[in-house]
Amino acid sequence: MDITTALFYVFSAVLLGASFRVITARSTVHSALFLILAFFNASCLWMLLKAEFLAITLVLVYIGAVMVLFLFVVMMLDINSDSVRQGFWKHMPLAGLVGAFIALEMAAILMGGFRLSEAPELDAVAQKLGNTKMLGIAIYTQYLYPLQIAAVLLLVAIIAAIALTLRRRKDSRYQDPSEQVKVKKADRLRIVKVAATVEASAAPAAEQAQGGA
Repeated sequence: MDITTALFYVFSAVLLGASFRVITARSTVHSALFLILAFFNASCLWMLLKAEFLAITLVLVYIGAVMVLFLFVVMMLDINSDSVRQGFWKHMPLAGLVGAFIALEMAAILMGGFRLSEAPELDAVAQKLGNTKMLGIAIYTQYLYPLQIAAVLLLVAIIAAIALTLRRRKDSRYQDPSEQVKVKKADRLRIVKVAATVEASAAPAAEQAQGGA
């Protein structure tokens, strides 16, 4: 067993363990941290497969941006994990069935690649272009329509998320910036003239009381 094969098994084992801990950790923050560990080991596997562009993209985009956003949102919202975990075992059989079905689908698609005894040799032109340029050519020529469909789906998801945040709730308080800009001093401040009153001093009353005694 060479060093590449040993590293592959090490990274794969850590990746599987971290992925399992993502769904079994009791703390949401710990789940996000295990997901970062899983992404890091996946990027290491991409590096072993000589897919440097995908490995760097996984580190910069997912670990450097998406997971930081996840951690920020999780710590800001302070979600009660106990209430979210209610009914977990009730839905466990259906979730296991769906997971097994997805695993079978992925196995049916990926088993063809595992049957290859050796990696296909690239021609001289492909070796000269490099992984990044070849990936760009493949995406924007052979897979252009699936890329556009994925972009439309992401756009619809963004619009739906914004629409959900903009819906009006009866128990929420909000301000209209346009009304705040149009406000004037006379609308917020009113000067009222009040007549001055003089209170009687308590000292003469006390002296009269002592003199009477």
